[in-house]
Amino acid sequence: MNVEIWSDIVCPWCYIGKRHLEAALADFAHRDEVTRIWRSFQLDPGAPAVSEGDPLDRLAAKYGMTRVQAEAAQTRVTAAAAEAGLEFHLDRARQGNTFDAHRLLHHAASLGHQDELKERLMAAYFTEGEAIGDRDVLTRLADVVGLEAVAASAVLDGDDFAEAVRGDVQTARELGITGVPFFVVDGRFGISGAQPAEVILSALRKAWSAGHPLEMAHSAASDVACADGTCPA
Repeated sequence: MNVEIWSDIVCPWCYIGKRHLEAALADFAHRDEVTRIWRSFQLDPGAPAVSEGDPLDRLAAKYGMTRVQAEAAQTRVTAAAAEAGLEFHLDRARQGNTFDAHRLLHHAASLGHQDELKERLMAAYFTEGEAIGDRDVLTRLADVVGLEAVAASAVLDGDDFAEAVRGDVQTARELGITGVPFFVVDGRFGISGAQPAEVILSALRKAWSAGHPLEMAHSAASDVACADGTCPA
Protein backbone atom coordinates (compact mmCIF):
# COMPACT_ATOMS: atom_id res chain seq x y z
CA MET A 1 0.00 0.00 0.00
CA ASN A 2 1.31 3.43 -0.93
CA VAL A 3 0.99 6.68 1.00
CA GLU A 4 1.96 9.73 -1.03
CA ILE A 5 2.52 12.95 0.89
CA TRP A 6 2.67 16.32 -0.79
CA SER A 7 4.61 18.69 1.47
CA ASP A 8 7.23 21.40 1.61
CA ILE A 9 10.33 21.31 3.81
CA VAL A 10 9.61 24.77 5.24
CA CYS A 11 5.97 23.99 6.12
CA PRO A 12 5.62 23.56 9.90
CA TRP A 13 2.34 21.65 9.63
CA CYS A 14 4.03 19.25 7.21
CA TYR A 15 6.55 18.27 9.88
CA ILE A 16 3.77 17.93 12.44
CA GLY A 17 1.77 15.89 9.91
CA LYS A 18 4.79 13.64 9.40
CA ARG A 19 4.77 12.80 13.09
CA HIS A 20 1.02 12.15 13.03
CA LEU A 21 1.49 9.79 10.09
CA GLU A 22 4.24 7.95 11.94
CA ALA A 23 2.00 7.60 15.01
CA ALA A 24 -0.81 6.24 12.82
CA LEU A 25 1.52 3.73 11.17
CA ALA A 26 2.73 2.55 14.58
CA ASP A 27 -0.85 1.40 15.31
CA PHE A 28 -1.52 0.02 11.82
CA ALA A 29 -1.37 -3.76 11.66
CA HIS A 30 0.00 -3.78 8.10
CA ARG A 31 2.56 -0.99 8.55
CA ASP A 32 5.38 -3.13 7.14
CA GLU A 33 3.52 -3.23 3.83
CA VAL A 34 3.16 0.55 3.54
CA THR A 35 5.48 2.56 1.30
CA ARG A 36 5.82 6.29 1.99
CA ILE A 37 6.47 8.52 -1.00
CA TRP A 38 7.27 12.20 -0.44
CA ARG A 39 5.96 14.42 -3.21
CA SER A 40 7.19 17.94 -3.95
CA PHE A 41 5.21 21.08 -3.22
CA GLN A 42 6.55 24.64 -2.99
CA LEU A 43 4.81 27.22 -0.84
CA ASP A 44 6.99 30.01 -2.25
CA PRO A 45 8.52 28.97 -5.58
CA GLY A 46 9.79 32.50 -6.20
CA ALA A 47 11.82 32.72 -2.99
CA PRO A 48 15.57 33.41 -3.20
CA ALA A 49 17.98 30.61 -2.34
CA VAL A 50 18.37 32.03 1.17
CA SER A 51 16.06 34.70 2.60
CA GLU A 52 17.66 37.30 4.81
CA GLY A 53 16.15 39.27 7.68
CA ASP A 54 14.04 38.55 10.72
CA PRO A 55 11.69 35.54 10.36
CA LEU A 56 8.91 37.35 12.23
CA ASP A 57 9.11 40.36 9.94
CA ARG A 58 8.94 38.09 6.89
CA LEU A 59 5.92 36.22 8.28
CA ALA A 60 4.13 39.46 9.16
CA ALA A 61 4.77 40.93 5.71
CA LYS A 62 3.68 37.78 3.88
CA TYR A 63 0.32 37.48 5.62
CA GLY A 64 -0.39 41.12 6.36
CA MET A 65 0.00 40.67 10.12
CA THR A 66 1.44 42.84 12.80
CA ARG A 67 4.64 41.61 14.39
CA VAL A 68 2.67 40.74 17.54
CA GLN A 69 0.21 38.66 15.52
CA ALA A 70 3.07 36.89 13.74
CA GLU A 71 4.69 36.08 17.06
CA ALA A 72 1.40 34.67 18.38
CA ALA A 73 1.04 32.51 15.26
CA GLN A 74 4.55 31.13 15.76
CA THR A 75 3.78 30.40 19.40
CA ARG A 76 0.68 28.41 18.42
CA VAL A 77 2.45 26.29 15.84
CA THR A 78 5.41 25.73 18.18
CA ALA A 79 3.00 24.45 20.84
CA ALA A 80 1.33 22.12 18.31
CA ALA A 81 4.77 20.84 17.31
CA ALA A 82 5.65 20.16 20.95
CA GLU A 83 2.48 18.06 21.32
CA ALA A 84 3.74 15.98 18.40
CA GLY A 85 7.15 15.56 20.05
CA LEU A 86 8.97 18.18 17.97
CA GLU A 87 11.16 21.04 19.12
CA PHE A 88 10.72 24.09 16.92
CA HIS A 89 12.98 27.15 17.00
CA LEU A 90 11.23 29.31 14.45
CA ASP A 91 13.19 32.36 15.55
CA ARG A 92 16.25 30.71 13.97
CA ALA A 93 14.53 29.73 10.72
CA ARG A 94 16.46 30.67 7.58
CA GLN A 95 13.89 30.47 4.84
CA GLY A 96 14.75 30.03 1.22
CA ASN A 97 13.84 28.33 -2.01
CA THR A 98 13.19 24.60 -1.57
CA PHE A 99 13.38 23.51 -5.23
CA ASP A 100 16.91 22.06 -4.87
CA ALA A 101 15.96 20.31 -1.63
CA HIS A 102 13.06 18.65 -3.44
CA ARG A 103 15.38 17.59 -6.25
CA LEU A 104 17.67 16.04 -3.68
CA LEU A 105 14.71 14.20 -2.13
CA HIS A 106 13.99 12.60 -5.51
CA HIS A 107 17.64 11.62 -5.73
CA ALA A 108 17.38 10.09 -2.25
CA ALA A 109 14.24 8.19 -3.30
CA SER A 110 16.13 6.59 -6.17
CA LEU A 111 18.60 5.24 -3.60
CA GLY A 112 16.10 4.21 -0.93
CA HIS A 113 16.88 7.04 1.50
CA GLN A 114 14.05 9.50 0.90
CA ASP A 115 12.36 9.26 4.30
CA GLU A 116 15.66 9.67 6.13
CA LEU A 117 16.57 12.76 4.12
CA LYS A 118 13.11 14.27 4.56
CA GLU A 119 13.44 13.95 8.33
CA ARG A 120 16.96 15.36 8.32
CA LEU A 121 16.02 18.37 6.19
CA MET A 122 13.04 19.28 8.34
CA ALA A 123 14.93 18.88 11.60
CA ALA A 124 17.73 21.02 10.21
CA TYR A 125 15.33 23.77 9.22
CA PHE A 126 12.87 23.85 12.12
CA THR A 127 15.18 22.97 15.01
CA GLU A 128 18.73 23.80 14.00
CA GLY A 129 18.30 26.97 11.93
CA GLU A 130 20.04 25.63 8.82
CA ALA A 131 19.68 27.52 5.52
CA ILE A 132 17.75 24.89 3.60
CA GLY A 133 18.26 26.60 0.25
CA ASP A 134 22.05 26.62 0.51
CA ARG A 135 23.62 23.92 -1.66
CA ASP A 136 26.57 23.34 0.67
CA VAL A 137 24.15 22.76 3.54
CA LEU A 138 22.08 20.37 1.43
CA THR A 139 25.16 18.39 0.41
CA ARG A 140 26.27 18.07 4.03
CA LEU A 141 22.83 16.93 5.19
CA ALA A 142 22.63 14.39 2.37
CA ASP A 143 25.97 12.97 3.43
CA VAL A 144 24.70 12.56 7.00
CA VAL A 145 21.92 10.18 5.89
CA GLY A 146 24.19 8.01 3.77
CA LEU A 147 24.06 9.71 0.39
CA GLU A 148 27.48 10.31 -1.13
CA ALA A 149 28.34 14.00 -0.88
CA VAL A 150 30.01 13.96 -4.31
CA ALA A 151 26.91 12.49 -5.95
CA ALA A 152 24.58 14.85 -4.09
CA SER A 153 26.70 17.81 -5.13
CA ALA A 154 26.59 16.65 -8.75
CA VAL A 155 22.79 16.51 -8.61
CA LEU A 156 22.61 20.03 -7.21
CA ASP A 157 25.11 21.42 -9.72
CA GLY A 158 23.06 20.08 -12.63
CA ASP A 159 19.38 19.82 -13.49
CA ASP A 160 18.73 16.26 -12.32
CA PHE A 161 15.21 15.54 -11.02
CA ALA A 162 13.96 19.03 -11.88
CA GLU A 163 11.23 17.55 -14.06
CA ALA A 164 10.27 15.14 -11.28
CA VAL A 165 9.72 18.07 -8.93
CA ARG A 166 7.70 19.96 -11.53
CA GLY A 167 5.72 16.79 -12.20
CA ASP A 168 4.76 16.49 -8.54
CA VAL A 169 3.66 20.12 -8.47
CA GLN A 170 1.58 19.62 -11.63
CA THR A 171 -0.05 16.49 -10.22
CA ALA A 172 -0.94 18.44 -7.09
CA ARG A 173 -2.71 21.01 -9.26
CA GLU A 174 -4.59 18.29 -11.12
CA LEU A 175 -5.71 16.75 -7.83
CA GLY A 176 -6.84 20.14 -6.54
CA ILE A 177 -4.25 20.26 -3.79
CA THR A 178 -3.83 23.87 -2.68
CA GLY A 179 -2.36 23.36 0.78
CA VAL A 180 -0.01 20.96 2.48
CA PRO A 181 0.45 18.48 3.98
CA PHE A 182 -1.84 16.42 1.77
CA PHE A 183 -1.88 12.63 2.03
CA VAL A 184 -3.13 10.29 -0.70
CA VAL A 185 -3.57 6.70 0.43
CA ASP A 186 -3.43 4.10 -2.35
CA GLY A 187 -4.57 6.71 -4.86
CA ARG A 188 -8.10 6.64 -3.42
CA PHE A 189 -8.29 8.34 -0.04
CA GLY A 190 -7.20 11.95 0.46
CA ILE A 191 -6.39 13.62 3.77
CA SER A 192 -5.89 17.38 3.86
CA GLY A 193 -3.81 18.96 6.60
CA ALA A 194 -1.98 17.65 9.65
CA GLN A 195 -4.96 15.65 10.84
CA PRO A 196 -4.75 13.70 14.13
CA ALA A 197 -3.15 10.27 13.98
CA GLU A 198 -6.51 8.54 14.47
CA VAL A 199 -7.91 10.19 11.33
CA ILE A 200 -4.93 9.00 9.30
CA LEU A 201 -5.18 5.53 10.85
CA SER A 202 -8.84 5.31 9.85
CA ALA A 203 -7.93 6.14 6.24
CA LEU A 204 -5.18 3.52 6.25
CA ARG A 205 -7.60 0.87 7.45
CA LYS A 206 -10.24 1.85 4.87
CA ALA A 207 -7.68 1.73 2.09
CA TRP A 208 -6.41 -1.66 3.22
CA SER A 209 -9.92 -3.09 3.37
CA ALA A 210 -10.74 -1.69 -0.07
CA GLY A 211 -7.61 -3.21 -1.54
CA HIS A 212 -7.94 -6.55 0.23
CA PRO A 213 -11.60 -7.60 0.10
CA LEU A 214 -12.60 -10.74 1.96
CA GLU A 215 -12.69 -13.85 -0.24
CA MET A 216 -14.87 -16.77 0.81
CA ALA A 217 -12.97 -20.05 0.93
CA HIS A 218 -16.23 -21.99 1.18
CA SER A 219 -19.92 -21.07 1.10
CA ALA A 220 -21.65 -22.27 4.23
CA ALA A 221 -24.76 -24.39 3.84
CA SER A 222 -27.91 -22.74 5.15
CA ASP A 223 -28.48 -25.48 7.73
CA VAL A 224 -25.19 -24.85 9.54
CA ALA A 225 -25.34 -21.06 9.84
CA CYS A 226 -27.55 -18.59 11.68
CA ALA A 227 -28.88 -15.53 9.82
CA ASP A 228 -31.74 -13.03 9.80
CA GLY A 229 -32.78 -13.87 13.31
CA THR A 230 -33.18 -17.58 12.64
CA CYS A 231 -31.00 -20.49 13.64
CA PRO A 232 -32.03 -23.97 12.51
CA ALA A 233 -31.48 -26.76 14.99
